[in-house]
Amino acid sequence: MTMTQSMIDRLLRIMKLLTDNPMYSLEDIAQRLNISTRTVYRYINGFRDAGFVIKKHGNLVRLDKSSPYFKEISELIHFTEEEAFILKSAIESIDENNLLKQNLKKKLYTVYDYKILADTIVNKRDSHNVKLIVQAIENQQQTIFKNYSSPHGETIRDRKVEPFAFTTNYVQVWCFDVEEQSNKLFKTSRISSVEVMNDSWKHYDNHKEGNIDIFRISSDKQIHIRLKLNIRSYSLLTEEFPVSSKYIENTATNEWILDTYVCSFEGVGRFILGLWDDIEIVESDELKEFIWERVRNFKYKPAILSN
Repeated sequence: MTMTQSMIDRLLRIMKLLTDNPMYSLEDIAQRLNISTRTVYRYINGFRDAGFVIKKHGNLVRLDKSSPYFKEISELIHFTEEEAFILKSAIESIDENNLLKQNLKKKLYTVYDYKILADTIVNKRDSHNVKLIVQAIENQQQTIFKNYSSPHGETIRDRKVEPFAFTTNYVQVWCFDVEEQSNKLFKTSRISSVEVMNDSWKHYDNHKEGNIDIFRISSDKQIHIRLKLNIRSYSLLTEEFPVSSKYIENTATNEWILDTYVCSFEGVGRFILGLWDDIEIVESDELKEFIWERVRNFKYKPAILSN
């Protein structure tokens, strides 16, 4: 049976709800998707028949991520080129700031083949570069990122790299920087153009993905932090950085604790400064000092506040 766009949309949304926190009952899912409980039950049985493990806690259900086939969704669900085009068009017609659009894109990361996904996840300007990088990874070729704009050195220059892995949604790509002899993350949006070279990888044994924290900051560091959140900061954190939900515990009414490791204080610092009255730093003292230093620096920059 050929899947229609509405069927694909419903399938992906049910999969999202079945892997979400908090968990939902069949009635909750039916209400959210405006379908019958019987239809939801039929979809869940379909997942079970396909080899997924369905867990129940009372009347709540979950698609277990430890299922042997969870990471092989692309082999269990196939979209023809026509279906992929319809789905892509439907998703892109949604307003860019709509959270549903972002959730669907993230789900597509686990469903689509790399080449099809590049068209769906990335904007038109970057998709051609992403496809060339995908090609370079598959063929293990060295690559030149033309006119790469570095956020730290404030320079624009070519970078010779060996790309080997993407982060979620193709936002960044892990590469071995041939010139600096180290593994780095490069933002795809900062690449002007891509030149795939005839030279094969020469540093395969050195390829290693670094750490990326929940605020999408990468480094070799791991710094422990604990934050106490109220309902506002909790909601904004989980909406903007969904991965954070794995490290949050509800400890009291309208109180949550985020306990995790970060790669630097840059990402978490920006988040705290934007929600000053809604977050308490439980740990660490170094993070507290980092925030106070930022506040002091801002206080003595009157030019920022002038017209």
